[in-house]
Amino acid sequence: MGIGFVLIIWAIVGTILAGLGMLVLGGAAALFTRGVTTGRWKPILVAGLFPFACLAWAGGLFVFQAIINDVVFHRDPGLGDTWYCPLPNGYALMMIDLTDNGWVYNPKTQPGSGVGEQEDAIAGVRVVQVAGRFILGGADSQSFQDSGEDSTRVDSYFLMDTETGKRTTFPTQDSLRNAASQLGIQLNLQPIDSVYSKYRLTWFDAFVGLLLFAAPLLALGLLVRWIVRLRRTRRISLQPTRHGADG
Repeated sequence: MGIGFVLIIWAIVGTILAGLGMLVLGGAAALFTRGVTTGRWKPILVAGLFPFACLAWAGGLFVFQAIINDVVFHRDPGLGDTWYCPLPNGYALMMIDLTDNGWVYNPKTQPGSGVGEQEDAIAGVRVVQVAGRFILGGADSQSFQDSGEDSTRVDSYFLMDTETGKRTTFPTQDSLRNAASQLGIQLNLQPIDSVYSKYRLTWFDAFVGLLLFAAPLLALGLLVRWIVRLRRTRRISLQPTRHGADG
């Protein structure tokens, strides 16, 4: 699914949840301020609008992190049908629609925003290993035809030197293992989506996650404090009960 469609779905779900939150928080604020004579309706209104404010905060924060991740960190926004991230040696990997295969490529030698297969760009990669300046992996030349049928099929292996851009192809995993051993590398191929998960997240994503939850929790704490203080101003009239006649 495209990122626009995913965002529409999240917006609908978020609006429904915010509406339910409005009923719960607004009702709770009304219940806890019952008996307050002045200034009661303002916190009730704020409590009711609070879930929608959280939804707007999350939406704005998503746009912010999407721009920073793409422009500064060269990573996908976290939603949609395209996933990409850089590798430590200057190369990158990308998956489109499915996460069982993708591209390993040098973004500096690609002529445009897309990725085209060439000496330093390999399509249909299913398993990968990053070892310093070298990238090792296995690819499926029929990955587009095999999508949804055999997500583990590999019919060739490769060893990429990221400093020279030279790719060496091997027919079997054993031949790749022998070549890697000569370079002092112990072969440990992993699914491409596992390698993506390893390099996709950065300190910036942790920072955005902190902002996502910390700001609403702080605002909620201030709202609760406001309601508690207002509750203490209630005027409670107690009618004494008289038992028997006055002496």
